[in-house]
Amino acid sequence: MNRLLAALLALPALASIAEPARADSILDQCVSHTCKARLTADEMLNEVQKLVLARRFDEARPMIAALAAVPSLHFEVQFLTGYVAEQTGDYKHAEGIFRAILVEDPKQTRVRLELARTLLAQGKTQAADHQFRLAAQADDLPVEITRTIRQVRSILRSKRAWTLNVDFGIAPDSNINNATGADSITVMFGPIPLPLTLNQAARATSGTGVTGSIDSNLRLPIAKNTALLVDFDAAGTFYRTHQFDDLAGEIATGLEFTLSPKLHVRAEGLVSQHDFGGTVISRQVGGKGGAEFNLSDSQRLGLQIDARHTTAFFDHGYDGWQVSGYATYERVVARSMIASASLYARRDGAADPAYANKEFGGLIGLGGELPKGFNFGVSGGVSRAVYDAPSYFFSLDPRRDWRFNARLTVGNRAIRVLGFSPSFSVSYARNASSIEYYRTQRLRFRFALARYF
Repeated sequence: MNRLLAALLALPALASIAEPARADSILDQCVSHTCKARLTADEMLNEVQKLVLARRFDEARPMIAALAAVPSLHFEVQFLTGYVAEQTGDYKHAEGIFRAILVEDPKQTRVRLELARTLLAQGKTQAADHQFRLAAQADDLPVEITRTIRQVRSILRSKRAWTLNVDFGIAPDSNINNATGADSITVMFGPIPLPLTLNQAARATSGTGVTGSIDSNLRLPIAKNTALLVDFDAAGTFYRTHQFDDLAGEIATGLEFTLSPKLHVRAEGLVSQHDFGGTVISRQVGGKGGAEFNLSDSQRLGLQIDARHTTAFFDHGYDGWQVSGYATYERVVARSMIASASLYARRDGAADPAYANKEFGGLIGLGGELPKGFNFGVSGGVSRAVYDAPSYFFSLDPRRDWRFNARLTVGNRAIRVLGFSPSFSVSYARNASSIEYYRTQRLRFRFALARYF
């Protein structure tokens, strides 16, 4: 931890709003007798800055309070108030002030650095690392500060022990059973196509459910450059009739190796389960591995491979190995936003060739912070799936799908209720299949309260 503290002590060198701490304050001229001085607002600000950098906080506080009456110095007063709170151990108050400043202007790099330090002092390492990463994108940062941030982030990663994110809310959904919207389809009677009317149970059903999710990660160093990983995540949506209750969870554990400051690799075993309507419909056992390359302070490349065997209790024709690979590129843009692009390929080797398929696709996204405390994420993707053999009940030709998806999420972490912040998301998915029965559309809204630990 000493390395981390030493690195953090270098950050105040970024301050350019004050003169050197050793400069005398006007108060030093009034030690042995009472004196009066007439100061302009700017001159008083200069005195406050001297006192703050000299760590004479008790003397600075009443002068900061007096400056609060000057509208043109609103930013300076906010920053100095937050800085004094941070330096005197009132981290919760300091965090609120720094976040309020960034709500108004997300491009205030110095404020973002102080927020990162305040979060770190509270043990919120994941949030601190995120703020350091965004701050590092400022074009006007001195080289030594950029180097210090890089060092701090490297130490944070090696020491980060756990993360936990939870949310809950309601989810209106246009297609809770992910079924076709068609009233009738065509089936094959030998070589003869016949129309078939679908009953309501086989068609898309809308509804609103109670939803929630949990995402947690434990990372424990067990040797030099080696850490034990334990990941758990689960998500579920529950309806009044319970017929379409949907619950899925996964737990994985393994090791992460730090091969260099810029390269991390990991390997984990996993087990997952999917319940629908209160019944276990599938279970998977397998493993996943990946590598993360920090190409620069603003660019990252991630690779992952995932292999798992599925046991499908509702139809053993879906049993078999599923193998997929992903490549994701991330880049910090516009200081407070992160853009990403992913390519992926998947082979689903189901026991029934009519269900076995190959899928290739891509996804692009953009997320980050906006003024007034808002944060957002937007993404869209497309993929192509080709099946191995025909499903003769529907067609004499193998199934071919084009799959489209889009998602928008908006939240506001400046608003908090018992530590939870509101978020809203809308997602759209469409499967344009060569077989009418598998043509689906789904529009889902989600209103939730989320907390990030």
